[in-house]
Amino acid sequence: MESLYKIAEASANFILYFMGFLSIVSLSIILERFISIRKISKSSKKIGLQFQEVIETQDMGKVVALTSHDQSVEGRALQYGLNYIKKNSVNGLDELFSSFKIMEKPKLEGNLYILGTIASNAPYIGLLGTVMGIMKAFNDLGNNPGAGNEVVMVGIGHALVSTAVGLALAIPAVVAYNFFQKKVSLILANIDATKDLCLMFSKKGV
Repeated sequence: MESLYKIAEASANFILYFMGFLSIVSLSIILERFISIRKISKSSKKIGLQFQEVIETQDMGKVVALTSHDQSVEGRALQYGLNYIKKNSVNGLDELFSSFKIMEKPKLEGNLYILGTIASNAPYIGLLGTVMGIMKAFNDLGNNPGAGNEVVMVGIGHALVSTAVGLALAIPAVVAYNFFQKKVSLILANIDATKDLCLMFSKKGV
């Protein structure tokens, strides 16, 4: 039993340091994805406006010009789609775009799976630190019975810091994860819109 209390004492401090490390990892991923997805979204918004113009004017002659925007995901998808139609007609176009989305999705998501893991597990890690801290506090009281409740209260106060840190780590990670997933979903939806534009182009026979 004594060895368990020693483990609890060591773990309480280790968990705090570990959550500090996780906070650095989380912040790094958030900053990297923010910069990356912001750049991609900016390109997507620009070509999206031109897609909208083509749809509003029904001028399929402008579609080929949009393939010059190969810095955007949609521009590359459009380029691949039009090249495929020229060589193979529209048969297999769905499979082409599905494969393109499968290849692009990991690039768009990057390390979001790590951020999601941190977001979902940080509160539990903090709770574990709190449990270990409380065990340490009661063990300190048992070893110093004359110290009174003050030892327990101070120990529990320190233990609750782990829960607070866990929540402080999880909340921004959850918000950022959901935000980035929404951005990725919009870009993937734009790829589907690009496929439909290719089908429109093929039916016009331009």
